[in-house]
Amino acid sequence: MADPITSRSRRGVSAPAPADDAARSRTLPRWHYLVVLAAGAANTLSFAPTPHGGWLQLAIFVFFFAWLTRSTGWKSAALTGGAFGFGNFVSGVWWLYVSMHYYGGMPAPLAGTALVLFSLYLAVYPALAAGLWSFCAGHARNGAADDRAPFSPTWHGAFAFASAWAIGEWLRGTVFTGFPWLATGYAQVDGPFAGFAPVVGVYGVGWMVALTAALIAQALLALRPSWRSGRADEARDPNNRGRVAPVVVPTGVALALIVIGLLLPLVQWTTPANATLSVRLLQGNVKQDMKFEEAGMRGAIEEYQQMITSKPADLIVTPETAIPVLAQQLPPDFAAAIRQFSDSTGSALLFGAIGGTITPDGRVVDYTNSLFGVTPGSHEIYRYDKHHLVPFGEFVPWGFRWFVNLMNIPLGDFFRGPPVQKPFMVHNQPVAVNICYEDIFGEEIARTLRENATPAGVLVNTTNLAWFGDTIALDQHLQIARMRSLETGRPMLRATNTGMTAAIDANGRVIGRLTPYTVGSLDVTVQGTAGNTPYVTSGNNTVLAVSVLLLAFGFAFGPGIARRRNGKR
Repeated sequence: MADPITSRSRRGVSAPAPADDAARSRTLPRWHYLVVLAAGAANTLSFAPTPHGGWLQLAIFVFFFAWLTRSTGWKSAALTGGAFGFGNFVSGVWWLYVSMHYYGGMPAPLAGTALVLFSLYLAVYPALAAGLWSFCAGHARNGAADDRAPFSPTWHGAFAFASAWAIGEWLRGTVFTGFPWLATGYAQVDGPFAGFAPVVGVYGVGWMVALTAALIAQALLALRPSWRSGRADEARDPNNRGRVAPVVVPTGVALALIVIGLLLPLVQWTTPANATLSVRLLQGNVKQDMKFEEAGMRGAIEEYQQMITSKPADLIVTPETAIPVLAQQLPPDFAAAIRQFSDSTGSALLFGAIGGTITPDGRVVDYTNSLFGVTPGSHEIYRYDKHHLVPFGEFVPWGFRWFVNLMNIPLGDFFRGPPVQKPFMVHNQPVAVNICYEDIFGEEIARTLRENATPAGVLVNTTNLAWFGDTIALDQHLQIARMRSLETGRPMLRATNTGMTAAIDANGRVIGRLTPYTVGSLDVTVQGTAGNTPYVTSGNNTVLAVSVLLLAFGFAFGPGIARRRNGKR
């Protein structure tokens, strides 16, 4: 029904448009969200295997923030952030479809639907970040509700965007056990902001990316004639300085942040400690569909026994569950062979197997995904039990048993190890181990180093990415491991079933890797380190505290700053 014509309108006097009418007049078209969804998909290209993708990511975030300023309220801002996130995630973690369909046996339509729904869930966090930014510094906070002028980016708005983005990514990496895959900072391991990693961690690196992008966008948007003409202070400035400063100052700050990020790698946060270690990282390339069959299990044990005993080294590491049996049920020939080899060559061994406790009545309880260590001359067996388990793979979230039953994956309901466990000693070098995707949780690795009586000088990750085929998941996981080296100032060694088996030095550089989906061993020499980076000391507390304070400042004082900036009282 059409709005009634008032008597005032009949007399030829236009009635003032209600605020909600003004908002409707500025409703964003659907193509706005399609464009930002495409930008999110393009952001996937900034992550591995794209070389130096951090620069591409910065350009995409400049566009994303500029596009976000088109939003007319918190709802359109949240939809803009959600569309960007969905495009990023559905194109960035599509390899989960391979796991569910090709290896889990889930019908293709269900696997595709599950991927879309999961991507929609992950997109909630960038939507939350964009909505939070809007509440603290968005269009409605920077002007009257009926202001139809283009959004004018502000300093507190740039800081609010960076802070909201960092908090959104931290929440995604924490809620429901967390999934921080594709956190913004990971694309920067070869980018201009990698130097910030040992100071503020991966979420802090993402904060720097978002802030720099917002400042560059602020400078570019300041060039709009519609923005310059609306500035009261520019009209009063006889030298037209108001026309220059909004462009030059944020550009200068953004360039300064980039330069600092490029120079920070020159700072050495840790120092070499103890003797170097010769290391052999094994890659058996056991097919996933054979790994838990009787013939496949026997073949894997025989293969790894031969690979372990073929050549000595200070440390020899197998992939996750390379020996896919209960530790108490190891074949006697395998156990005797590796013990004799270790004692005779002085080689320390770490091999993946299944842990468990056998009750007096012969039942096996408390299954664990574990690593076991053999030290030359000692009959004490080291054991590490995985703490951060994979949902649906190693434990079933409440209410999702039906979903797991749709797949043919022989895992689930494992027991968790403690969050901080003692390191494995190799000669005089303590080694901290983690399994599978535990290495995507930087705070947990930092906590292990921070709270251990004997902090490790070397990190070791063992994993089995055969679940995801020959996809970008392999490159992305290696990129994540490199971030852990940057954050902690320690080398990271990775032994994987199918790839990427690699050695990373304390500066995040890959010093050796094996070709994926081949059988082989990677022989490298690594130097352990000692000392704590600022990130190991404080974890994510620094970036979270700064972000909360800046958001609170933007929410409390942003409108007043904007009114004074626009010459309003």
